[in-house]
Amino acid sequence: MILVVIVNYRTPKLTVDCLRSLEAEVQRLENVQVVVSDNDSGDDSVAVISAAIKQEGWESWAKMMPLDKNGGFAYGNNEVIKKYLYQDNPPKYVWLLNPDTVVRPRALEILVDFLDQNPEVGIAGSRLEDPDGTPQRSAFRFPSVFSELDDGLRLGLVSKLVAPWVVAPPVVDYRCPTDWLAGASMLVRREVFDAIGLMDDAYFMYYEEVDFCLAASRAGWPCWYVPESRVVHLVGQSSGVTNVKQPPKRRPQYWFNSRRRYFIKNYGGLYAGMADTAWMAGYGAWSLRRLVQNKPQAHPPQFFTDFLMNSTAFKLDRPKARG
Repeated sequence: MILVVIVNYRTPKLTVDCLRSLEAEVQRLENVQVVVSDNDSGDDSVAVISAAIKQEGWESWAKMMPLDKNGGFAYGNNEVIKKYLYQDNPPKYVWLLNPDTVVRPRALEILVDFLDQNPEVGIAGSRLEDPDGTPQRSAFRFPSVFSELDDGLRLGLVSKLVAPWVVAPPVVDYRCPTDWLAGASMLVRREVFDAIGLMDDAYFMYYEEVDFCLAASRAGWPCWYVPESRVVHLVGQSSGVTNVKQPPKRRPQYWFNSRRRYFIKNYGGLYAGMADTAWMAGYGAWSLRRLVQNKPQAHPPQFFTDFLMNSTAFKLDRPKARG
């Protein structure tokens, strides 16, 4: 069985469109089960999606799973995955799919074929793209002190020097190994869950797929980017945080919590502090250059203050993995 998990939070129309795009994939492959978990949306999401499943005749392959709280992205996925993972006939693969996506023809089939043909690979991800086909960056490197410096500084010369560590390298049109993949479309082999467990649901949103892919890599299960599998991603429509079609909003608290947790959990407090310092030093230099050259602000409102108050120096926690 192939299990497809979609986590909905107040995006019922997008979720229905996503399900509609999956219909041909389900017919093309055998034994696909799609489960939409609803993170206690508190609106008409459950009713709208459930009605669509019934009216469109999708009941043989799609179902709703309402949850009793909004526990975030990892939690919404985990609640479904653990129900199926520990049954007598667990799924061979689990496809994590965002509700703000539209699946291009054969997107799932291509990922499945790739993992079938490459048993040493643990996770495969799609090329994400805009509705007009413009590719989005969806294969990434793990964050580091160097990438944090580059993100804060935003200087082309430095970016060239630290290019091997830049989190979001240029999009390529060929299959390749990558550190981590965007969770909007990520096919995971069951054995990866057997080796490292579920995603860490202490992350509310953001960095959970980075953390998961890092754990998989350390356990010997690499990630690969498979661009023949194409999925339209309406960026930021689910969370509203990364919507590039609108002016940037103040970064939510959970983003800072997730970033801090990722660095401390995986590299320790000292390294996390170094990453914070690198970003703030880079940002200081960028701010001076912005004033001199009259450049527009490139960060969300109050970002530096929020970053500082959520840095390791101010909030020295010691997170433990969950899930």
